[in-house]
Amino acid sequence: MSVIDVHTHVFPRISRAEARLLAGAGEPWLREHGDGTGMMMSGDDAYRPVHDALWDAERRVAAMDAHGVDVQAVSSTPLLFGYGAAPEAAAEWCELVNSRILEHCAQAPGRLLPICQVPLQDPEAACRIASDAAAAGHRGVHLGNHIGPRDLDDEGVLAFLRHCDSLGLPVLVHPWDMLGGERMTHHMLPWLVGMPAETQLSVLGMILSGAFERLPDSLRLCFCHGGGSFAFLLGRADNAWHNRDLVRADSPHPPSAYVRRFHVDSAVFDPRALRLLVDVMGADRVMLGSDFPFPLGEQRPGTVIRECPGLDDAERELLLGGNAARFFARGQED
Repeated sequence: MSVIDVHTHVFPRISRAEARLLAGAGEPWLREHGDGTGMMMSGDDAYRPVHDALWDAERRVAAMDAHGVDVQAVSSTPLLFGYGAAPEAAAEWCELVNSRILEHCAQAPGRLLPICQVPLQDPEAACRIASDAAAAGHRGVHLGNHIGPRDLDDEGVLAFLRHCDSLGLPVLVHPWDMLGGERMTHHMLPWLVGMPAETQLSVLGMILSGAFERLPDSLRLCFCHGGGSFAFLLGRADNAWHNRDLVRADSPHPPSAYVRRFHVDSAVFDPRALRLLVDVMGADRVMLGSDFPFPLGEQRPGTVIRECPGLDDAERELLLGGNAARFFARGQED
């Protein structure tokens, strides 16, 4: 059995000059220090210190070997999305990022699965770039969970998701640009509170808006970070659906009826939380996700799965790799 980590990130070597493609929209680039460390930059501003497993394929694979991970699905760091740029610039930017991800993963074929990004602010361009990326060898698409005020139930986004299904291209949804504003400027609260809330918002938004009713059952969709607070608060959402017509106005079924329509990763960091997640979603809907190589990720990927109470060997194998192998299988419907 292969151990497959579906939630890992790369920040390819992108220069300050190349980042000017996103002038006025973040201008993300990588500043290396030459000692195995670096800084993710946003224009002239330091964004976050990082280390070379984020951009060096050899160091990445060495870490995988040390952690017993056979395969990583490699997607861009969300700072690279470029959703705030004009569509033409965003399309050119995504083509650059996608080519760098392919180069990174080509250094360890069979170990690293490249996942592309698209200019989701322009659904037509996003469809074109996803098609090109799939033809070039990308194995999935990585999306942020919203584009400004537009959520995943936006008609343009739904058209893009239907296009991904037609390509047989799985979709990973990652929270970003977190809510909370000035109330969460300290102690990394946007990551600790905002990320789970953003993911819960996206999952419930798709359910209650009726978005899943307008998407094919065969779409392979995964929400990162364990689906946020969705599993823990599903009872609250079901109760609201049954008792308030405002909640159920656009959704013909209660939220719990849709847990078979998507996957989540295992990035919940506590065996008890993972046990609840598996109970809610089913053992065939949860995949190993570590958020490698960031400090807030699981430092030894798969540990929480291996320590989760009540899982049998067959279920552990599904979570560690079996589900992901099916999720990323070429041309296979879920």
